[in-house]
Amino acid sequence: MSSEALMEYTVAHGRPKAFYERFERKDELQHQTHYCPGCGHGIVHKMLARAIDELGIQNQTILVGPVGCSVFTYYYFDVGNVQAAHGRAPAVATAIKRSRPQSMVISYQGDGDLSAIGSAEILHAANRGEHITVIFVNNAIYSMTGGQAAPTTLLGQKSTTTPQGRNAGREGYPLHVCELLATLEAPVYLERVGLGDNKQIAKASRAIRKALENQVKGFGFSLIEVLSPCPTIWKMSAVEAQRWVRDVMEKTYPLGVYRDRSKDAQSWSAPEEKPALQDIPKILGVAEANLPEGNAALIEHAGEIDLQVRIAGFGGQGVLLLGEILAEAGLDAGLEVSWLPSYGPEMRSGTSNCHVRLASQSIDSPLVTVPHVLVAMNEPSLRKFDLSVRPGGWVLYNGESFPVDCERPDVHVLARPFTHLADELGDARVSNMVMLGALLEISGVLPQTSVDDALHRLVRNPRWLALDQHALELGRTLAREAMQEACHEV
Repeated sequence: MSSEALMEYTVAHGRPKAFYERFERKDELQHQTHYCPGCGHGIVHKMLARAIDELGIQNQTILVGPVGCSVFTYYYFDVGNVQAAHGRAPAVATAIKRSRPQSMVISYQGDGDLSAIGSAEILHAANRGEHITVIFVNNAIYSMTGGQAAPTTLLGQKSTTTPQGRNAGREGYPLHVCELLATLEAPVYLERVGLGDNKQIAKASRAIRKALENQVKGFGFSLIEVLSPCPTIWKMSAVEAQRWVRDVMEKTYPLGVYRDRSKDAQSWSAPEEKPALQDIPKILGVAEANLPEGNAALIEHAGEIDLQVRIAGFGGQGVLLLGEILAEAGLDAGLEVSWLPSYGPEMRSGTSNCHVRLASQSIDSPLVTVPHVLVAMNEPSLRKFDLSVRPGGWVLYNGESFPVDCERPDVHVLARPFTHLADELGDARVSNMVMLGALLEISGVLPQTSVDDALHRLVRNPRWLALDQHALELGRTLAREAMQEACHEV
């Protein structure tokens, strides 16, 4: 080709800039996506990437990919990527859009994800009119997990869980997502498109661009459902699968626009500035927090605080209340707080534990896997969590003596018959407060005024309140004695 011809040469189609230069999901073929031959995901990816390029929003886009074949989006799209749990992409996308309103947020989901475990999330996100764009790839089957029937599986369609074909009497009818969401008031744009031939693909590309453009204009919730081939699980060739989309799937899922209020939609503008932290109580209509005197000084001079506590026992021992009071006292002291309960189905005698974190900086996770302090209210809990306590930490154990086979030379132990001691105070049920008192004395991060305030809010009965206060003081006394013993041993 001559130089003159090269100068006139124009690239009509090429790799969208919204794609990475190399796809490193696999070592081989890094110039192309790694979906099965004939899979619709690669086609949808290109249409979506091209729309992002055309709208000039690559640096604003955040793509949420959940479980299933959709999960691989972060290998291909050079945008902000967030992975969500199975079915939770609309909820995650909602949080991202509300916290970063100037971003363009896309939820990219398959039918097993969106229409099954994620049906509540997509329904309520649409009903609220969240300002996100949803790309819903419907191939009428669970593909990644081996071909089980999905809510969108066609009547008569065979799968690993419907080997004789889907039967309405056993498995119900196919779920029509666009039709379902069209009954709601809030959605702005809902369209079902297909990948059955080149004409359909061209129309699908325009629909995806429009759905994304609606978000750019601030028009609200848009969803594009894409009927997509899955040759591998359908056990068809790529050509057969594409024809099946056009000739079979469309009979159950007619293509078309199910809602389009784009022309009449009002442009939504997000608040330009977030409210100041001190203004939030007023905005919420609650009283401003009155921190007890000395709390600010405590936090300022004590250095960085990150107390991580695991509290465990049987249901009915007050495990969760112990954690709640600790967390509430932390809030009173102006600390960052998380409280995460975990319990079995039984109200009494079942297993129960909770994670509590008190910190002077933002908390990255509410999970406490390596606690500074373990409060074990029974022996099974001790044996379950004893080894997780970090070296130099404390174990508070409700028992006459510490089991020899649980002893560790690198942790401090306070083993007392807390239930018996609480019974001597007046009621065995305040053993949790005795152990809380010991924990407060050992940790030393909370002023008593914060603890008192939390106790008054959570315990309204005067008799129990007085008893709990005595129990806390007994626990503090036991802890002081234990720490003195530890010092003498050293």
